[in-house]
This record gives sequence, structure tokens and C-alpha cells, in this order.
Amino acid sequence: MASPSDFLSLNASPGRMKKGKLFKNGKVLRRGMSLHGPLPVCTFGPKASTCPDVSPREYEMDPNDQKLKWSKPPESVLVIKRIDTETNKQFVSLVTWLMTTLKMIVFVESKLLDDANLKGMQDFFPVYKKLKTNHSTNDIDMVICLGGDGTLLYAASLFQSSMPPVIAFHSGSLGFITSHKFENYQDTIQNVRSGNAILMLRSRLRCCIYRKSVNGSLNDGMEAKETHNDKPYSYLCLNEVVVNRGQSQYLCNIDLFLEGRRITSVQGDGLIISTPTGSTAYAVAAGASMVHPNVPAIMVTPICPHSLSFRPIIVPAGAELKFTVSDNARGPASVSFDGRPSIDIMKGDFVTVRTSVHPTPCVCRSNPFDDWFDSLSECLHWNSRRIQKDII
Repeated sequence: MASPSDFLSLNASPGRMKKGKLFKNGKVLRRGMSLHGPLPVCTFGPKASTCPDVSPREYEMDPNDQKLKWSKPPESVLVIKRIDTETNKQFVSLVTWLMTTLKMIVFVESKLLDDANLKGMQDFFPVYKKLKTNHSTNDIDMVICLGGDGTLLYAASLFQSSMPPVIAFHSGSLGFITSHKFENYQDTIQNVRSGNAILMLRSRLRCCIYRKSVNGSLNDGMEAKETHNDKPYSYLCLNEVVVNRGQSQYLCNIDLFLEGRRITSVQGDGLIISTPTGSTAYAVAAGASMVHPNVPAIMVTPICPHSLSFRPIIVPAGAELKFTVSDNARGPASVSFDGRPSIDIMKGDFVTVRTSVHPTPCVCRSNPFDDWFDSLSECLHWNSRRIQKDII
């Protein structure tokens, strides 16, 4: 079976993707560091441009042209549901239809098969026995989520590299990034299988923790030398990485770097480094702007800073951010990725953050713009107010 990266391609440009490179007339074009590479061609006056041998018209990046295309019909699907009894009825209907009508191979998590309520459904038991649990990421052609935003975040965490297309059905509390209604699940899935779907490429952050180590021994007459581990702890997050003071009673004090340059020292309750998708989560509650998921950027938002002039900033997606505990910090810091269990970082440790080349490809209900603004209105009640009365 082909890998998910072989199934997924975009019609956003006439080039051809091959092993991470874009080819045009047999010529390799350099990929930009941001998610949307190669970047659109820019012209300067009548003669100058960033790529003079390529017509700018051929590389206009239109989010509405991010159409899903299958090289082969999808044969397998991973179904992830929220562990509760409310979604069991939806899960049974969905899985039964996928296996009996579409003849697809359905994978689920092993903990789902331990649900006593599912085991006790006699009509569902023949289908229940055919569910598969042992799989690798290369076995999955598409993903279906039943739950809320947390379910989609969890699904994204299972794929720490290339991720297949995701259809997220809303059955949770908020549903900001899970826009599909389960009532139309059959039509939605049939449209996706036929390639009649538009994707919203939600960028993810590649976060790496480097631990301080000491080589050499003063007892052996050698000078101790500080180094960092060659194989850091790495994690892809869809929403944000949060550094805070954890259990410490002292202010969080960390140094923040951008492309190797120290840009500021963060003193306060912490810092949020988020994707555009995460800009409408923890970051917006801390005062950040809401950024459309198709914008290639990284948001940097302080949490209760000890300075009134410390305002949120937005940096290019291709830039590398790094933070470490300041030398004069009174305590360690704590780091969390997409709300997962926190990890302590000490003085000498550092964390790098940059946009990953592996986004989460979410199937849109209509298109990237309508979906996002509908979520702003329905979930966050953005700019909702009473209309003024007419002047008499």
C-alpha cells in the first residue's frame, strides 16, 4: 500500500512534487522554509523578480485551489472517537457503513475495543470483530474524528510526520476546528473519496527540547565542557507550545531568540508560541490576534507579562524560535505541547520551535474562508452585538 504522502497532492500549482521537491520542466525549484513553498513569484518593476524564468501567474497561491486529489482510491481509515457513551451510536453507524457499504478497512485504537457498551451491542458484534488495531501511520489513507477540537488535536498527535486527510465531525462542546455535521456523514465521506473536497492545510510546529550535558571530568585534569544531546525530544503540535513557571512560585524568566538573535527576555507567567490554528485557542485568551490558518506565520504571545509594553507579535513561518531559562531565573520553567503533560526545562536546556513541513490536512465543509468565519461567528460570537435602532 502506498504511503499517505503518495495519496495526497494539491492542484495549487502546475509543478510536480517528488520526495519533497517541486519540479518544473525537469528543473528543481527551491522550496521555501515556510509551509507554502515555493513562495509566489514577486516582481519588482518591469524587469526584476525573485525567479525571473518562471511566470508569476503560474504560482498564484489560492487557498480555494487546495483540492484533494487521490492517486489511488483510499482503502483504509482510522476512526478516532471521544471515549464516552454519547458518540457510541454515531460510531456504530459510521463504522458499519464504512465496512459493509464501502468495504473499507477500519482501524481503531485498542482502548476503544475495551468499551463494555460496544461489546454488549449484539447487532454490532459481527462488525466489532473485524475492527483492526495494529497499524502504522503508513497503513492509514484517511482519518475520521468523532468528537470536539480535543479529538482532532489528539489525532494530529498520532502522526508525528506526514498525516493523511482528516474529516472531523463535530460532536463535542465547542467544535471550532471540527466543522462537519454528522447528519450528512455519508455524503461528506463519499465526496472526499471521489476527490470532491477542499483542504485547509493547518500548519504544525516542530518543537525540539535539547538537554544540557557535561563532557569531561575536572578530576581527570580535563576541563568540563557543556554540550547538548544529539537526539532531542521532538514533538509536532497543532495548536501551541506553552512555556510557564509550572509549580514554581517565582516569575517565569526565559530568554527568547529568533534566528539566533536574542530578541527579548520574558518575565511573567509565561509565553505562548502558536500556529495560526492555535491563535484562536489559548493565545487569543491571552490577547493575541486571530489569524487565518492559511497565513504562514507563528504567533508569539506573552502570558501576563511583567511589562505593559510587551505586546504579541507575529513572525514568518520560516523563522526558527528558541527559548531557554535565563541565567538569572529564580526557578525552572515548564513546557507543554497542545495541552499534553508538562515537561520541565532547567538552566542550560533550550527549546527550538519552527513551522513543520508536515501540516494537518483538514477537509473543509465548504471552503477555508467560510469555514473559519462561520466558526468565529458560531463558536466565539465574534463581533456579535445588538443592532442600533434607526434614527427617527
